[in-house]
Amino acid sequence: MQAGAWGMAVFCLLLLPLLFALFSNTVKGQRDPEVFCGACKALADELAYDIKKIGPKRTVNSGTYRINPDGTRGKKKIPFAKSETFLTDVLEKICDRMNDYQLQDDPVTQKKIFKRYAPRKDEPIYAEYKKYFFYSDAYKPLKYACETIIEQYEDEIFSLIAQEADFLADKLCIEKSGLCEKPEMHSEL
Repeated sequence: MQAGAWGMAVFCLLLLPLLFALFSNTVKGQRDPEVFCGACKALADELAYDIKKIGPKRTVNSGTYRINPDGTRGKKKIPFAKSETFLTDVLEKICDRMNDYQLQDDPVTQKKIFKRYAPRKDEPIYAEYKKYFFYSDAYKPLKYACETIIEQYEDEIFSLIAQEADFLADKLCIEKSGLCEKPEMHSEL
C-alpha cells in the first residue's frame, strides 16, 4: 500500500510542473499589451463622448442631509456627468461598444491600434449603418480588456473625471494604469 502512495506522489510531482507551465502561458497570453492599451484608449474615448453629451447645466444633489456642526448642510450640486450614479451606469454598458472598434496599423508609428469605425447613434449615417449587421469575435479580447480595466481602475476613473482631467486617455492609460507607453517625442533638427 505504501508503494502505491509513493507512486501517486511521484506522479503528482511530475504532473505539477507540467500544469504550471501550461497555465502560466495561458495567463500571459490574456494580457496582450496592444489589446489592453487599445481598450484603455477606447474606454477613455467612449467616456469622454458620454460626458460631453450630458452638458454642464444638468446637475444632481450630492452629499448628505445631515447638518454639520457649524449649521450648514453637507449637500451640494455637482454636474450630473460627474456623479457616481451616471458614471456607474455608463461603465456598466460601455464595454459592449468595443465591437465598434477595429484593429489597424498606425501609418506613422507602424504599431497596431484600435480605431472606431462605426458611427455613433446620434450621427446621421447611423440609420443607414444599422441596416447592416457587423459582428466579429475579434472584439472579444478588447471587451475583456475593457472590463478588466474598469474592474481594476474604477476608482481612478471616477477620480479623473471628478477632477475634470484633460486628456483622459493619457492620464488613465499612461499615468494611472501604465497600460500604454508614453509616446516618443521626435525633435526636428
